[in-house]
Amino acid sequence: MFKGFIRFLQTPGERLKSLFDSQGGASHAAGPHIIPRDEHKVSRRCFSDAALKVLYRLKDGGFEAYLVGGCIRDALLGKTPKDFDVATDATPDQVRELFRNSRIIGRRFRIVHVRFGREVIEVTTFRGRPSDEHGKHIAERSENGMLLRDNVWGNIEEDALRRDFTANALYYSIADFSIHDWAGGARDIENSTLRLIGDPQTRYREDPVRMLRAVRFAAKLGFTIEPATRQPIYDLAPLLLQIPPARLFDEVLKLFLSGHALATFRLLREYGLFAMLFPEAEESISELPWALALFERALDNTDQRIREERPVTPAFLIGALLWPGVTRRRARMEAEGLPVIPALHSAAQQAITRQLQHVSIPKRFSMPMREIWELQQRLPSRRGKRALQTLEHPRFRAAYDFLLLREEAGELAPGLGHWWTAFQEADEHQQRRLLDKVDADPTATARSKKRRKRKRKPRGTQTPSSAQNESRD
Repeated sequence: MFKGFIRFLQTPGERLKSLFDSQGGASHAAGPHIIPRDEHKVSRRCFSDAALKVLYRLKDGGFEAYLVGGCIRDALLGKTPKDFDVATDATPDQVRELFRNSRIIGRRFRIVHVRFGREVIEVTTFRGRPSDEHGKHIAERSENGMLLRDNVWGNIEEDALRRDFTANALYYSIADFSIHDWAGGARDIENSTLRLIGDPQTRYREDPVRMLRAVRFAAKLGFTIEPATRQPIYDLAPLLLQIPPARLFDEVLKLFLSGHALATFRLLREYGLFAMLFPEAEESISELPWALALFERALDNTDQRIREERPVTPAFLIGALLWPGVTRRRARMEAEGLPVIPALHSAAQQAITRQLQHVSIPKRFSMPMREIWELQQRLPSRRGKRALQTLEHPRFRAAYDFLLLREEAGELAPGLGHWWTAFQEADEHQQRRLLDKVDADPTATARSKKRRKRKRKPRGTQTPSSAQNESRD
């Protein structure tokens, strides 16, 4: 696809050597390779009207304006870009003045969101090297090298060298429709290679989330992570424990709700990253023979629904990832004598509490997740009016799908899921026949509960508390 202009590029190794010094910081670069419009296939027709409006207004305002990153990468790959990021030499305040429909967000990185209806165009100011100081705009690092605040403005060259991967350091100029390739990204795209810009150890320590991004892009694009970019991840994976759980929740959504969840999951486990996000789920894989199958079926199911443009919810997927841990805890509590329902509630609370230390789960997802879990206890109980009441529950459909996953994974013997499938599809007469069969089958309920008769105390018998009270009089 790129043979028309790839011949002008150096090899990635030669290019990156000229871009960075031994510490991984940017050194004096010879400038970008500029790919003119007639040598690439990226057209303005690939971009949304909102993105073009932002570019032209910045240009007309006397500022530089480029589309950058994933939208250019995807366009070169023949994919339809969905998210559009704009890089400019205008500061956030200057961008804000140009667009009334915008707002400045972020503390660690100040960026501007320009909103056109439901579409949001993200506009960032060219960033400089974090080691440089520009008046009040300085970068702050933690003791481990993580960037805590970074609002150092720079030029386009410095901004390109601050990008994470070479494939994302491609800038589309609205002035002449050329592509500026600063780090050999076009060649790496041609070779399906994911390469980190700069020294990998330094870049991962600056922002450990880059390790998750490497896995996500590799799974999404079908790229191979080149050795120097790949190797440090095994040792640096625990750095993710320093990232706020709320930020990791956003990253989990990107990892698992982009249509490549199963491939992403397998790469996360390969590099030791999954255990940093869902430690109890990782532990369950070695302790429960059906746990891995449950995870992979839930992830594959999510991918399929996204391909079919059907709705997906994090509540269902995260619920599947935490479920084996819940069942392990519940089994221990029941063995200690705790009744079934209280054991489930307590196990669910403990599993969620532990998970919140790693990846936060907003209540709008944790509450329906718990309802799905609780319905797993109700689905086997179908006698009388219980089946009809369960069928009317708002979370029934999700709980039913969850039940089918559990059967497919081997946690449960098949049968109950088939009954509920038939019950949903049946008319009123057929439903009555299905219920009659349940009433006639003493083994239909998973756990038949027998009421324990309370032993009546003989009259005149005092409880210990009443006896103590009398002794005080």
